[in-house]
Amino acid sequence: MSDVIPMPVGPAGGHVRLGSNAGQSMTRRDGIAKVTGTATYAADNRPDRLLHAVYASASIARGRVTFLDTAAAEAHPGVVMVMTPANRPPLAIHPDEKVGMFGQKIEALQDDGVRYAGQPIALVVAETLEAAAEGARLLAPRYEALPPRIDIDAQPRFEAETVGFGFPAAHAVGDLEAGLAAAARVVERDYVTPAQYHNALEPHAIVAEWQGDRLIIDTPNQAIVMMRGVFAAYFDMPEENLLLRSPYLGGGFGSKAAVWGPQLLVILAAKALGRPVKLALRRDQMFGPVSHRGATRQKLRLGLDAEGRLTALEHRAAAVGSSFENFFEPAGRASENLYATPAMAMSHEGIRIDTGTPGAMRAPGEASGSAALESVMDEAAFELGLDPLEFRLRNYAETDPATGNPFSSKALRECYAQGAARFGWAGRPLQPRQMRDAAGLLTGWGMGTAIFPAPMFQATARAVLRADGSAVVETAAADMGQGAWTSLAQIAADGLGIDVSRLEFRSGSSDLPDAGVAGGSGHTATAGSALFNAGADAVAKLAELATKDPASPLFGAGNAAVVARDGRLMLADDESRGEAYEDILARAGLDLIEGHGKGVRGEAEAQSRAMFSHGAVFAEVKVDPDLGQVRVSRLVGAFAAGRIINPKLADSQLKGGMIWGIGFALQEEAIHDPRTGRPVNADLAGYHVPVNADVPHVEAITVHEDDPFVNTLGVKGVGEIGITGTVGAIANAVWHATGVRVRRFPIHPEDLIG
Repeated sequence: MSDVIPMPVGPAGGHVRLGSNAGQSMTRRDGIAKVTGTATYAADNRPDRLLHAVYASASIARGRVTFLDTAAAEAHPGVVMVMTPANRPPLAIHPDEKVGMFGQKIEALQDDGVRYAGQPIALVVAETLEAAAEGARLLAPRYEALPPRIDIDAQPRFEAETVGFGFPAAHAVGDLEAGLAAAARVVERDYVTPAQYHNALEPHAIVAEWQGDRLIIDTPNQAIVMMRGVFAAYFDMPEENLLLRSPYLGGGFGSKAAVWGPQLLVILAAKALGRPVKLALRRDQMFGPVSHRGATRQKLRLGLDAEGRLTALEHRAAAVGSSFENFFEPAGRASENLYATPAMAMSHEGIRIDTGTPGAMRAPGEASGSAALESVMDEAAFELGLDPLEFRLRNYAETDPATGNPFSSKALRECYAQGAARFGWAGRPLQPRQMRDAAGLLTGWGMGTAIFPAPMFQATARAVLRADGSAVVETAAADMGQGAWTSLAQIAADGLGIDVSRLEFRSGSSDLPDAGVAGGSGHTATAGSALFNAGADAVAKLAELATKDPASPLFGAGNAAVVARDGRLMLADDESRGEAYEDILARAGLDLIEGHGKGVRGEAEAQSRAMFSHGAVFAEVKVDPDLGQVRVSRLVGAFAAGRIINPKLADSQLKGGMIWGIGFALQEEAIHDPRTGRPVNADLAGYHVPVNADVPHVEAITVHEDDPFVNTLGVKGVGEIGITGTVGAIANAVWHATGVRVRRFPIHPEDLIG
C-alpha cells in the first residue's frame, strides 16, 4: 500500500500520493440498487396527494395557437387544472431570458407562439396519469400555421458570433492562404452530420412539492447546486429554501445539466394547487424542448507538402440552430489542438430552422467535428499513398497547435503504438476492397485519432472522521451512469487514509457542498479534488491533535512527518510509532473531526499548459457487397487520460463512447417531415441506437500517463473521448472495405450500392 500525506492540497505542484483505494477496479456502489430495482429515480417518488401532469405538444413547427378546448379538458373526470398562456401564473424571470451558465431561452407558456413541433402549449394536471393524458388530448388545439423552415440547405447562413456556450466562433493561427499556396497538394472535402437527440433510458421527469415557502424538487440533474440556484431565480426565492434531489440519473449526456420549461410549469402547478405534481416526458417529447445535437455542414481544406506534412488546415462549419436562440454546435473546434500545422483557421456559420434549440450532447462539437477531421485525414493519406497511421505520425503535434503551449502530458504516440499492435494494423493493405472474410463479406480497416479537453470546474466537499474510525464525506455529485458514487468514494477514502468500506458517501442533493457539473469529462477531477482535500484537511487536524498530545506516540512530530494509512497515523520514518484514529479522538474527547476541501485548477496552470486526453481508435467492418449492410466487427481503442481511478469504470466509459461512435457513424439521426416540421422517428423503434447485437467486440486499452499539471490528482476524463476517434475510424474502414467514400453521416446501405 502507498501512503497518503495528510496535508491540505493546493491546486498545483505535482501529484499527491493516493492510497490503496484509487487505482482499484471496484464494482459500482450503486449497482445492486439499480439491478434490483431499489434505486429511486425522480419519477419513482410518490409523495402523499400526488397529482400527475401531461403537457400538450404543438403539432405544427411554426405559427401560433388560436384555440384550445379548455372546457372539454376541465370537464374530464379527474382533471384538476389546465394551464395555458392565458392563466399561467407568473415567473420572476421571463422564459426568454437566459439564467445561469447553461441558460437558454425556453418555452414555458409565455405566449401563444409556436417555435417548433413538440413545444409545450398547455399543461393538464389530474388525479391520475390517464386522466391527465386524456385531458391533454381533449384540448384539440387549432393553429394559425406558417410554412416550417426545416430544409437546412434552403436556409440562409450567417456569421455566428459565438458557438457552444460562448466560445469564439472563429480562430486563426498563422497565414492560411500562404500555407495553402505553399502546399504541393490541397485536399478539400465536405461532410455532413445529422441532428441527434439525447435518448437517455430515463426521460426527463420532475416531482415538485411546496411545503409552505419551501420547495422540494426531485428531478434528474447533472449540476445539482448550480441548478438549484437557477430554479430559485425563476421563483424569486432564497436558494436555501429549495431542495433539489437527484441521487440517481438514468443517463444525461448533457441534456440534464439545465432547467427546461416543462419543469417550471410543474412547479407553478404544484404551488397553485397546493399539492405535489409529477411529470415524466414521453419518449417522443424528448425530441424538442430538452435540446439535442445540431446538424452540421463542414468543409475542410488541408495543405500538404511533398512529404505529407501539413502546411495549412482550414475547418469551416455551418451549424444548425433554432429560429430563436444562438447555440450552434462548435464542430470546427475539433481541429484546433490535434495536428501540427504552421497555419490554421476555424470558423462557424449559423443556420436557423424551426426545431428546438440544440445544446450540449456528449462531446459537443468534438464528436461531429472529429468525424469530419478524421475522415479528411484518411482521404489525404490515401492521396499521398501513405498508411493512415504513418500520415498522422508525420503530423504529430509536440505542442498545442492552437496556442503553442506545451501539453500538460501527451501519450498519443503510445496510444497509436499499443492500439495498432493490439489490432494488428501492420497487415493492412493500402488499397481499398482488398480483403474478404470466409463468408465473402468485404472487410475494411480504418483508424481515427481521439482527443478531448481535460477541464476542471469548481467544487467543494466536507469530510467527517467519526469516533469509531469510520468517515462520512459529502458533496452534491451527480452519477448519471459514469460511476461517480464509486470513483469519488475511492478518492475520498484515500484522502482520509481509510479503506473505502469504512466510508459513507453522500451525494445527489443540493443541501450538500457544491460538486460542480457532471459534464465536460471533468467531474472526477473537480469533485474528486475537493473530496481528497477535505479528507486531507480532516486528517491534518487529527494529526495536529496527536502531535500536540503528550500521551500520543506522535507527540512532538510535525504534521509533515506524519502519514496516514488504514485508519492510523504514524511517523513516516518509523511506522512503529503510530495509533488509530479512534484512539486520538477518544483521548481528545471528540466524537468527530471535520475537514473541508475545494477542487479548482490554478490559473497559472490553466493558461500555460494545453490539457487534453488523447487516444487512437482502430475499427474493422464487414460489408455485404450486395446489400450494403455494414457491421462493425471489431473496435480497439487505446486512450491516455491521466491517472485512472477505477479501471473497471474507465473501461466501461471508454467502451460506451466507442459504442456511441458506432451509432453516430451508422445509425443515429433525427428525421423531420419537411411539410410539418415534426420528427418522424421520435421513438426508439425509428431512432436507431446500437444494441448488443451491433457490438460484437469492443476493447479499450488505457495507456499509462502521468500528468503533474492537470490537477494534483493527475486525473483527466474518459466520459467523452471514446466517441471522438471512433466515428471517423468506422467511416474510414467502410471506405477501405468498399472503395466508396461516404461523407454524410450516418452511412446508409444505399450509399454503398448501385
